[in-house]
Order: sequence, then structure tokens, then C-alpha cells
Amino acid sequence: MAKSVTKDMTVGSPIRLILQFCIPLFFGMLFQQFYNMMDTIIVGKFLGVHALASVGATGSINFMIIGFCMGVCNGFAIPVAQQFGAGQHHYLRKFVANSVWLAIGFAGIMTVIVCVLCRQILMWMDTPADIIDGAYAYIFVIFLGIPVIYLYNLLSGVIRSLGDSKSPLFFLVFSSVLNIILDLVLILVFDMGVAGAAWATVISQAVSGIACLLYIKFRFEILKISKEEWRLDRGCVGILCNMGIPMGLQYSITAIGSVILQTAVNGIGSMAVAAVAAGSKISMFFCCPFDAMGSTMATYAGQNVGAGKLDRVSKGIKSTSLLGLGYSVIAAIILGFFGGSISLLFVDAGETEIIRHVTWFLWANVAFYFPLALVNIVRFTIQGLGFSKFAILAGVSEMAARCLVALAFVPVLGYQAVCFANPAAWICADLFLVPAYLYVMKKLYAMGLKPV
Repeated sequence: MAKSVTKDMTVGSPIRLILQFCIPLFFGMLFQQFYNMMDTIIVGKFLGVHALASVGATGSINFMIIGFCMGVCNGFAIPVAQQFGAGQHHYLRKFVANSVWLAIGFAGIMTVIVCVLCRQILMWMDTPADIIDGAYAYIFVIFLGIPVIYLYNLLSGVIRSLGDSKSPLFFLVFSSVLNIILDLVLILVFDMGVAGAAWATVISQAVSGIACLLYIKFRFEILKISKEEWRLDRGCVGILCNMGIPMGLQYSITAIGSVILQTAVNGIGSMAVAAVAAGSKISMFFCCPFDAMGSTMATYAGQNVGAGKLDRVSKGIKSTSLLGLGYSVIAAIILGFFGGSISLLFVDAGETEIIRHVTWFLWANVAFYFPLALVNIVRFTIQGLGFSKFAILAGVSEMAARCLVALAFVPVLGYQAVCFANPAAWICADLFLVPAYLYVMKKLYAMGLKPV
């Protein structure tokens, strides 16, 4: 067994283990957001505001579809982490093998359906006529890349479930640099427009996925899967779907609210669309630590509940929440003072209206970053404990909040209401997730510390 690349998170100081796992994961997500943001920066700077708005108009539908892919893969990794914590390596490999078959099936079906429907969806969203062609050119290519999205997220999720958060970081750093180079080459040299930015993203993700595959093949003895273990197993498939589909639906249901909100923003005009696109990219970049904390707690909780050490889960969630609070204060200071200046990465200084709108968006969001931290930490902990269906209800809470803002407040208050849609969603999710976490812990203690 390649012990050097696996890490047991069921023994040792929780805060030390969480930091050791979270920091590489954070930098990996940071680079992932970095090359996503570079798409937007290069498009905005070299192709103009309308191209920026074209890419921005696809954000919610992108999140709805790609988020489902990522959620499913994260869910597939939970039984792997639980079996690793329990020391059941044979069943661990069976779960990995069956997750591969499921991912192939999901990727094929989803790619065909969404590529056929994506232009119609943009029309349903009332995408402005002056940007709909660019939006379609961008999102169609992104959706063609769904198989490589499954490839990377499934394999990196398996690697993380075994306690290794460092290796995916190196693959993402390389692909981030490649993405930036391809952005410049495809847009400036080959004049491919927004489609060039999309192809750069897809190719970079493919490189990351292939790197993960090769790394697993040569470094993880624990994942040497036998012919018998490769066979489809109805029990494994059922457990994987029970974990993965609810987590995927949580992203998609959450994104439905974002789609409805984006439709409301589209009705305001392309300038508002561009401002939300830039503001969202900046905010997502600064939210990487929260995503890293959440993914860390999914693995940490999964391994510890598999080992029957539920008390360590409570200690871990308290430590991670304190980290989230500290970072929220730091982010508020940075974006509060420099948010307007950061927006100049996306648009020229002469676009004063967009800069003002971006600043408003960032102030409203950063003021509520700690509730967002709790959303990620608590939700992923619950999922790691094996109660992934609660993720759907959390997604419903976020969806309802964004829909309420979009339908009731945006028509009256305009862009200012848009700025507070995300904070409203985060607070509503917390109102559900915190009591849900207490319920889950109580139920697991009553069951003798066994995961479900």
C-alpha cells in the first residue's frame, strides 16, 4: 500500500489535520478560480463589455449543470472515505469502480441533453439579444466538456477521500497556467472569441483529469482494482446514487434560484449582467477558503464516522467554524477597501457605472461571508456523515430565497436587490442546516456511532 500518499484523519489533533488537509485544497481551489477568473478578465479586457456580459449570462446555467456534476462526484467520494476510515479496502475499491461506471453513464447522457437544449434555455432566461449568440458560443463548448469535468472531479475526489489533498493542487497549478496560455492564444492569435475561452477551460480540465488518472495508476496501491471488483454491484450503485444524486441535486436546485435571479438581472440590461459577472468572479475567488473548509470536513467527517469516532467530528466542526470566522473578517477588510480597484481587472477605468455596481455587489456579499462559511462547513459535514439527502433541503432553502428576491424585490428595487440575493440565500440555508446538523449528530449517537 502506498502509505505516503494516503492520510488517516481519524487520529491526531483535529485542527492540525484540518489545516494540513485544507491548505493544499484551498490553493487548489484558488488556482481553479484563478483560471476561471482569467477567462473573464481576458474576455473583458480584449473582447469588450458585451463579450464579458455574454460569459456572465451563462454563469447560473453553468453552475446548475456543472454543479450537478461536481456534487455527484463529491457524493461518490463519501463512501470511499468511510470505507477507508473503517479499513475496508476491498469495499473501498468496489465503490471506486462502480463510481467510474456511473460517472461514464451520467456524463454521456448529460452531455447530449444539455448541448441540445442550451440555446433554448438561454432564450427562456430572457438573455439580451445583443449577447445571446456569444453566450451560446461559450456555454455550448463548456457543456461539450462535461465528460472531462466528471473525469477530474471524480478522480480528485477519490484522491482526497484517501487523505491526499496536495496532489490535486499540483495538477491544478499546471492546468491553470495552461488555461491562461490557451486563453491568450485562442482569443488573440486564433481570434476564436468567447468560444476560445471556453475551449481553454475544457482543455485545461482534461489535462487535470488525465494527470489524476496517471497519478492514481502509479502511486495508489490501495486502488489496484481487480477484475471482480470492476463488476457492477447493485448494492454499491444504490449507495453511490443515494450519496451522489442528492448532492448533485443540491447544487442544481440551488442553481435554479440563480437562474431565476439571472433572468431578473438580464431584464435590467447588459450593463447589470456585466457587473454581476465581474462581482461574482471576484467574490468566488475570495470564497475559495470556504469551499476548501467544506470539502475538508466532508473527508474528515467521512473517515471519522467510518471509524466510529463521532466526538472528533464535533471538535472538527468547531475548529473549522473559528477558521471561517477569522477569514471572513480578513476578506471583509480587503474587499471593503479594495473591491472597486479589483474590478479594474475586468473592465476599463472609464466604465464607471459597472465599477460602481461591482463595488455595491461586493460590499453586500462580503458582509455575510460568515453565514456562507457555515453553509459550506455544516452542509459538507452532514454529507460526510452520510446524510446527503439533507443537502437537497438546504438547496431548496437557498433556491427559495433567491427566487423571492428575484420575483418580489428586483422589480421594485432593481440592482440593489440583486446584491443581497446571495446573503439571503446563505442565511436561509443556515436556518435549516444548523438544526439539521444537531439532529444528525443526535441520531448517530443513538445508533451507536454508526454511519447510515
